[in-house]
Amino acid sequence: MSSVSRIAEASAVRPSPRQLAWQQLEFYGFIHFGMNTMTDREWGLGHEDPVLFDPAQLDADQRVESLASAGMRGLILTCKHHDGFCLWPSAVTRHSVASSPWRGGRGDVVAEVSAACARRGMKFGVYLSPWDRTEPAYGTGVGYDDFFVAQLRELLSGYGPIFSVWFDGANGEGAAGRKQYYDWDRYFAVVRELQPDAVISVCGPDVRWCGNEAGHTRPDEWSVVPAALRDAERTASNSQQVDDGKFSRLVRSDEQDLGSRAVITASRDRLVWYPAEVNTSIRPGWFHHPREDAEVRSADELFDIYCASVGGNATFLLNVPPDRTGLVSAPDRLVLSQLGKRIAELYGADIAATADLSPAGALDQQGAWIIDANGGSLVMSWPETRRVGAVIVEEDVALGQQVERLTVEAQAADGRWLALAECASVGYRRILRFSPVETAAVRLSVTAARGRARLGNRVISAGVLG
Repeated sequence: MSSVSRIAEASAVRPSPRQLAWQQLEFYGFIHFGMNTMTDREWGLGHEDPVLFDPAQLDADQRVESLASAGMRGLILTCKHHDGFCLWPSAVTRHSVASSPWRGGRGDVVAEVSAACARRGMKFGVYLSPWDRTEPAYGTGVGYDDFFVAQLRELLSGYGPIFSVWFDGANGEGAAGRKQYYDWDRYFAVVRELQPDAVISVCGPDVRWCGNEAGHTRPDEWSVVPAALRDAERTASNSQQVDDGKFSRLVRSDEQDLGSRAVITASRDRLVWYPAEVNTSIRPGWFHHPREDAEVRSADELFDIYCASVGGNATFLLNVPPDRTGLVSAPDRLVLSQLGKRIAELYGADIAATADLSPAGALDQQGAWIIDANGGSLVMSWPETRRVGAVIVEEDVALGQQVERLTVEAQAADGRWLALAECASVGYRRILRFSPVETAAVRLSVTAARGRARLGNRVISAGVLG
């Protein structure tokens, strides 16, 4: 296939409706909570006594409101982690909340969190660990697949609409441990049957893991990539294998370019829409540990991750683990509210709507900037100088991902154009921050593109950027 044909193929790839709806959530939360919270561990050993699970003050609405204060629009709950303890009364195991003293053995954390999300208008998702250190059938092949599918069916048929089913590949069994070859196709089919609008994330065909748990993002993120990246076993092999406390901050330097023109023209694999999710925790660990109360990430650090992830053609999945009482702790709540304020201020400081535009015919009737494969430029100008510190550019990704190079310039007092920022991809949203500059005009130029694109643009006043 010629290079021209390959770029035309890339230009034609589109997201599914479920992928597009997921991307539009932008920022959502992970809630790691369970037996590990009670035992102060990251990875449980399995077979922990259910009597240990008794979060006396569990308040699902407090969790949801805490996440919403940061601007999150969804929540994924760890319904079962690797230790095998289920936060719902599963019919296929006794290792669940039904065997605990919490709510007199009649409680259901999944039901309470799902209902709280519905009350707040927040999307609800589930995490179910494929690795299970308690279930005796683990490692038996079809026998364990039957068990896992039964639990998956319980979660997907009893708790309302699910926006994401999140699978990972973490496994610490080691060379001498039990080996289970997961029937991923069977798992995926159950999700499609019971929750057809849900994306299947990470070890799944809809949403791609960014490759680390540190909140690190690639310089340029592409949603159109070779189909081989969808291989769940490949993702699992790069997932956490040892509970050593280091993996959550490990950043690998490989695979920094997954979908540029050079990469896709060199590949013979078919191209698919497989967008990225950036996941990390507000604390060093994924579960709550009292000793980490002084190590909660600052709002400034999380804002930077937000700008690089949501503002880098990915979504942001931030873990906020409740404490042993069942509540999101005060240090976490403070940072979340501060983060939400910063994000709101960012978008509230857009001055693009007050600008004069040139050329006047560059926008369509909905106010989007239209470019074709030849690119183009758009100048936004004001009667008086403005102090600006960022530009936000968004592609209408329902039409694919097209932009391959974009530059941002400001006009100096003498009329010269000064370079401020550039990028090699835009996608759903690109937040380009730069040293604040006084200017009366900003110019955006697309100098390379795969095909026709509709772009939205914002210019951000420098005052809110810190």
